[in-house]
Amino acid sequence: MNHDALELTEAHYELVISVDARRSGAYDDVDKPRMRARIYRVLETAFSHARVAWEVVHTEDRGDGVLLSVPGRIAASRLLGLWLIEVHEKLRDENRDLAVPLGLRIGMHVGPVRHDERGISGRAVDLACRLADSPVARQLLDAEKADLVLVTSQSLYEDVVSGGGKFIEPAHYSPARLELKEGPVTAWFHLPGRPAPEIPGAGPAAASPTPSTPSPAGGPLSAFDDAFDDLDDGDEDEFAVVDTSGRRPGDVGIHQNVKGDAFHNEHNVYHGPVQMGGSNNRVTEQGKD
Repeated sequence: MNHDALELTEAHYELVISVDARRSGAYDDVDKPRMRARIYRVLETAFSHARVAWEVVHTEDRGDGVLLSVPGRIAASRLLGLWLIEVHEKLRDENRDLAVPLGLRIGMHVGPVRHDERGISGRAVDLACRLADSPVARQLLDAEKADLVLVTSQSLYEDVVSGGGKFIEPAHYSPARLELKEGPVTAWFHLPGRPAPEIPGAGPAAASPTPSTPSPAGGPLSAFDDAFDDLDDGDEDEFAVVDTSGRRPGDVGIHQNVKGDAFHNEHNVYHGPVQMGGSNNRVTEQGKD
């Protein structure tokens, strides 16, 4: 029996972490390697202080970020608690002398992940990446003048965050409804060291949902599967923000311009491409290095 071939068909239940840099396209060819080095210093230091060996973490370089998956034998609460605290502290240290601080968006989701010789894949990977890249995550970093935002999936919030624990404060998370073209998804947003953030353009936050029965280890998350049954990796991701009841917009809308990219906002639903940052935003780093 070819055990290597069998291994490629098996999905392992893992915590997927997608890390993206804020406005990475604004860095020039000289500053981008420095930005990338800072990201890796932050992540490696945080894993070390959280007592998670870097060697057991799967990593894939994404140019302007890193995709990681952590084996299921390591408690997700350690990553949501101590690891996140260490990421925040190390990032603050890296930014101390920079004219333009490095900002990070982190998306997290737990689910089945398949490994092959080229990396990892699966719906859990797709969702973690989409959470980190969501317009709300981008807007929160700017609106709150923050350096770090964490976005978790609904299931991860219910199964781990809502129960609290060491360094985990469920009351410091705010929900928002993200609508992907495959279907609506609820995400939870957290700014480390701060109270629950106010979601840009949203009304009063709804009460936290009653936690559902946790998904069995190694099993799929049905709500996420339903939303991604028709996933086409070749398409651009499309997001809109809707209220927590899932209502569609009415007739009243507001036109806004964000750094030259026009979009239309109707009752907290964003129409058209939303790009935070662009070619006119040039970052020059000063201080360290």
